[in-house]
Amino acid sequence: MNWQQAVSLAIVTSVAGLFLWGQFRRRKFSFERDTHCGCSAHGQSETKSSIVFHARKGERPEVVVKMK
Repeated sequence: MNWQQAVSLAIVTSVAGLFLWGQFRRRKFSFERDTHCGCSAHGQSETKSSIVFHARKGERPEVVVKMK
């Protein structure tokens, strides 16, 4: 094995190790990621707005946007 193969093998193993470390490490709680909600409990802005989706079988779908 020459030095180029050794260096390329070291790069591949280090990248694989970084991917595995990122996959299995414990992540910090994120409200947006962990609850699958687009809103943030701690980062509320000055203007409070909401979007309401309403649809029933056989009825016309309705989207209501409220800006306060």
